[in-house]
Amino acid sequence: MFRRTALVLTSGLLLAGVATVPASAATVTVPAAAREVLPANDGWASSTTGTTGGSAATDDHVFVVRTRDELAAALAGTDTAPRIVLVAGTLRPNGDCATYTDPEYSLDAFLAAYQGTTVKPTGPLEDARVRSAKNQAADIQLKVPSNTTILGLANARLIGLNLLISGVDNVIVRNLRLEDAADCFPAWDPTDGSAGNWNSAYDLITLTGGTHVWADHNTFSDGDNVDSLQPLHYGRPYQVHDGALDVIRASDLVTISYNVFQEHDKTMLIGSTNTVGADVGKLRVTVHHNRFANIGQRAPRVRFGQVDVYDNYYYETDEDFYQYSWGVGVYSAIYAENNFFLRSADIPLDAVVYNWGGPGMTEKGTLIRVGTGRIAEVNLLAEYNATHDPDLGTDAGWTPVLRPGPLIPTAQVPSVVTARSGAGRLCLS
Repeated sequence: MFRRTALVLTSGLLLAGVATVPASAATVTVPAAAREVLPANDGWASSTTGTTGGSAATDDHVFVVRTRDELAAALAGTDTAPRIVLVAGTLRPNGDCATYTDPEYSLDAFLAAYQGTTVKPTGPLEDARVRSAKNQAADIQLKVPSNTTILGLANARLIGLNLLISGVDNVIVRNLRLEDAADCFPAWDPTDGSAGNWNSAYDLITLTGGTHVWADHNTFSDGDNVDSLQPLHYGRPYQVHDGALDVIRASDLVTISYNVFQEHDKTMLIGSTNTVGADVGKLRVTVHHNRFANIGQRAPRVRFGQVDVYDNYYYETDEDFYQYSWGVGVYSAIYAENNFFLRSADIPLDAVVYNWGGPGMTEKGTLIRVGTGRIAEVNLLAEYNATHDPDLGTDAGWTPVLRPGPLIPTAQVPSVVTARSGAGRLCLS
């Protein structure tokens, strides 16, 4: 049984190798959930050494944070001893788009300077945009060290911040509401697609070279700053959001469970390049018991990795926003089982799977429903193959074994996932 520890954090506490945490004096009971480890066989993150995060943290390595600076301090330093970071209240960046802006940059000037360009922008205004972007990154990107658990206390929110799990091992993130990591200075790439695109830099959580990571019972969204509010520039949406939770650059052994992803476009990218290299044999991810509610795409989009996608609830009723759910990319191996889709009648069945140059996938046990209509069995990969050439293969080439127990029957997935997933569902006593 996990113990609960009463501790006192005082202002200016300094740990060996850990930066001072400028928290006001406070007494907190550490919830049992902060010392939980990923259960055995619970997805790829349970493989090899398993994922324990900061569960073994001693009292002097437990922090309560109420501001961005306190969170940054709690995560700083070279000490790799287990640590627990408890997030209280709503944390935001210190600055805003105006304070990050370089004196030599303005969007109006940028738009005028590069109108009609057919190559990526260069020159003084682009340089000023890059400097502005660096100012923002220094404020909103927070690097998470190895052997860390971040747990949100009641109603904890990170708004406008990016948790960066880069080149580290053994991290747990639970019970957080993560919202609107908006890029103030998206990059314009006229060569991206047939008409060009604006590309933003920040996810809500980014795994780049991260291993043994468990993201559980979180809620991801754009908050009040939804994409539909953004203007068009150069005839293209001014895209200020990137991923919700992206797993890239040889990240590996990841379990993503009981989260809610809602009202977001580019939701979950697994693998960021088609180039054969460091990603080969990596990007092994399990995605289970998550609710994807009116997201646009990438739920997930996969390259290279063996990705187990089971018992997820897809709630897709916005036909104007929806693009696809399962992106089958190069060398990918998606195994999708017992997933439930509630959809608008205007979203065709052959739109759920998208071929990004992949070999194929395995799909089993899918059910669909339109509104309050009857539940029906469907094979969405077969629906795609019926209307597209060339066909995608129907065998991912592997069978998942890292599952903690029997799958939920697909018909029960909506009720179970709705009741149990997202921030606020964990017991914090």
